[in-house]
Amino acid sequence: MTPELMSQHGSSSAKAETSSKNSVQSLAKAFRLLEAIAASESDLTLSELASAASLDPGTTHRMLKTLIDLGYVARSEAKRFTLTMKVLDLGFRAIGHRDMRTLARPILRTLVGEVSEAASLGVLSGTNVLYIERMRAGIMRLGVDIQIGTMIPATGSVIGWAMLAYLPEPECLRLMDAEAQNAGAIRPIEPADVAEKLKRVRKQGFASGISPISNGIAVLAVPVLDQEAYPVAAVSVTAPSVRMTPDDLTTHALGSLQSAAKDISRGLQARGGTIAD
Repeated sequence: MTPELMSQHGSSSAKAETSSKNSVQSLAKAFRLLEAIAASESDLTLSELASAASLDPGTTHRMLKTLIDLGYVARSEAKRFTLTMKVLDLGFRAIGHRDMRTLARPILRTLVGEVSEAASLGVLSGTNVLYIERMRAGIMRLGVDIQIGTMIPATGSVIGWAMLAYLPEPECLRLMDAEAQNAGAIRPIEPADVAEKLKRVRKQGFASGISPISNGIAVLAVPVLDQEAYPVAAVSVTAPSVRMTPDDLTTHALGSLQSAAKDISRGLQARGGTIAD
């Protein structure tokens, strides 16, 4: 091997070693299992999966148990393994979020101006609200750094209350229970207080108040509902409370915010969703 080839070989090896060091091997193995199941035309046994994914049986057993616990893999009585619809749900959610962002962007832009300094679109992701779009009035003046991709506790946010209030009661209770069991969760308000706030939101059709997470910020939020009145998202506007109280924000912005939510619903319905007028 020439010095040049030796140099290239050494460089490639170093890159491979660096790549290996930067990867999470257990995560890579789990995806190899998922890909092996997806590539098969029939359900596979543990030994067949281990062979297809080039893993030892012990590792395969542990990975499968975790994937079953997470709901991505199911095991039949014949001890064969298959993917669940939850895997497809990941892709559908990604597509849906992208469509919703495209629809919401110009709508949110119309909400930002004299009344509000920021408008956002959020969806529920587990026990959190995931911000998937946000528009701001010029240079950010609010004392909170919310960006696309930011996640905040649903039970501790006004935008979260707008969605939680419209969930089917069993689903809402499960979510609140899961959040309560999360040792690392931020709980700016007590669960009993959250329940009272949700009752009020259901009665009046919107959520408002001073942000429990960012003091000094008035927030107003309304849900984006599908034809079954299920909250697929929520739209919110914010303003500094020193300039505008929650009641002031509601008076000036509620009509526009409700129209924005309906426009997003209609847009999603036109694209083939099941969103109500």
